[in-house]
Amino acid sequence: MRLVSLVALIVILVDQISKWWVVHVMELARVGSIDVFPPYLNFRMAWNTGINFGLLSGREDWTRWVLISVALGIVLFVMVWMRRDPPGRTGLVFAGLLIGGALGNVVDRVFYGAVADFLNMSCCGFTNPYAFNVADISVFIGAIGLALFSGGKNAS
Repeated sequence: MRLVSLVALIVILVDQISKWWVVHVMELARVGSIDVFPPYLNFRMAWNTGINFGLLSGREDWTRWVLISVALGIVLFVMVWMRRDPPGRTGLVFAGLLIGGALGNVVDRVFYGAVADFLNMSCCGFTNPYAFNVADISVFIGAIGLALFSGGKNAS
């Protein structure tokens, strides 16, 4: 569980530092957008009150607390799963990614009331209208990794 905790802590720190930097230092919340390496990488400020792609978005305060509760429930489930049936080092790293990402977005919901999304990437004639953050990437990679590498203690 130390590996899971260490990876989760690193993800939370990188996620929160990146959000703090772009929102407060680069003032993305005020500016709205910054073209970094267009069209491949742009910063586009988006406050997501819902889940992926703005689903369940609402200004109701109860929605925020339901989403926080769901995220914490998932974190608890994954932690219990890792303790009962550890999938090997690789699986533990993926669990840490998922947990760290989920908790990074929980921190946003608690302090901002919404998740700070800012990364926008497009390529090859496809214009992506959505923004995401480091926590979202970690949750995605962690979930895919757990699905692929949770085959028991011998998975490495």
